[in-house]
Amino acid sequence: MDLALQGKRVLVTGSTGGIGKAIARQYLEEGAVVIINGRDQGRCEAVAAELAQATGAEGRALAMAADLSDAAQSDALLAKLEADGGVDILINNTGIFEVKAFEAIDDAEWMHYFNVNVMSAVRLSRALMPSMLERDFGRIVNVSSECAIKPLGQMVHYSVTKTALLSLSRALSELTKGKNVTVNSVLPGPTWTEGVENYFDTLAAKEGKPVEELTQNYFADHEPTSLLQRFVDVDEVAKATVYLTANRAMNGQSLRVEGGIIRAL
Repeated sequence: MDLALQGKRVLVTGSTGGIGKAIARQYLEEGAVVIINGRDQGRCEAVAAELAQATGAEGRALAMAADLSDAAQSDALLAKLEADGGVDILINNTGIFEVKAFEAIDDAEWMHYFNVNVMSAVRLSRALMPSMLERDFGRIVNVSSECAIKPLGQMVHYSVTKTALLSLSRALSELTKGKNVTVNSVLPGPTWTEGVENYFDTLAAKEGKPVEELTQNYFADHEPTSLLQRFVDVDEVAKATVYLTANRAMNGQSLRVEGGIIRAL
């Protein structure tokens, strides 16, 4: 299937690892020009080189570092992007998470989570969407989570920010009527990333149990409604994300890639 993405310029934020890296690779395989973004330029360049070699995309994987929780760095990135040819597709993937007791999350941490997980998407969308509307082509996808609909008590701050992304996506889609511009969100379920692997390594050390035991029992103990009964693979999320940007009729949508955890029609 030709998704008509050849030559499209795609910015994937937080793409030096995990879901973002998988999304970047998928776009490169579709013939797009992809901007790899993270906080460290050296790391961005290394991942860009790795993905270019793996996909045969020499010259189409670019590295542009910026800490998107910082407004000044976001503005600097936007200036580079404009000088380099703009952006056709924006994937707002940057985000942080942590298991933490609600009463231990102070105001400063709440604001930090909101700034990283929500305002990074707001800043980039606010800057890039007008040009998309003007040239009558553009795609924005905000990477949310199943926690947006099924909030987790052990990650209240994370869940709230992911719900905010759903509202942002739907509200922005209302500004695209009659235009070849779409704004959607994708909701991954528990996905096996470097961050999740590190979490289980820490938990295993704390509880004195093998990682394999904890991961094997995770869904039976914590996600019994999952129909998949395993962690989602990053490539599964990546393919769903690319599909969202290839289909003009999908606009204002929240696409769940969570293995059936959410028991709802």
